[in-house]
Amino acid sequence: MNINKNKTIIAKSEATVSWYIIDAKQYKLGRLSSKIAYILINKNNANYLPYQKGKLKIIIINSKEIQVTGNKDKQKQYKRHSGRPGGLKIEVFEQLQKRIPNRILEHAIKGMLPKNSLGRQLMRNVKIYPDNIHPYKNHKLIKLNIN
Repeated sequence: MNINKNKTIIAKSEATVSWYIIDAKQYKLGRLSSKIAYILINKNNANYLPYQKGKLKIIIINSKEIQVTGNKDKQKQYKRHSGRPGGLKIEVFEQLQKRIPNRILEHAIKGMLPKNSLGRQLMRNVKIYPDNIHPYKNHKLIKLNIN
């Protein structure tokens, strides 16, 4: 009987869910979204495995005040298509920020996560709010500093 002794098996920990809060007002869009994706994938943990999701939730507040560098606020385009002929809609960063500010961060973070069922599960752990009002005041929120 052949037994593969080269496997590394890490026991699942019974850790509680960690709740993090980030104020998007003071960060740039790309830096913030890449750090959030890195933390969501759990790469900052010593027991990182690419197929496991971490036990954490991230709350992002003040998404309507996210910053971009250069002329991206007038030049960056967000495209969506209804699936019908002629159904392409193009919207500039400024317009989308006024209309649905959460979608900008959702789009950026989702693009940095794995394109599979794990990425979709990880995206459920992110809650984004346009201002500093959120319903998670009962949890012990850890303020996350990204620098």
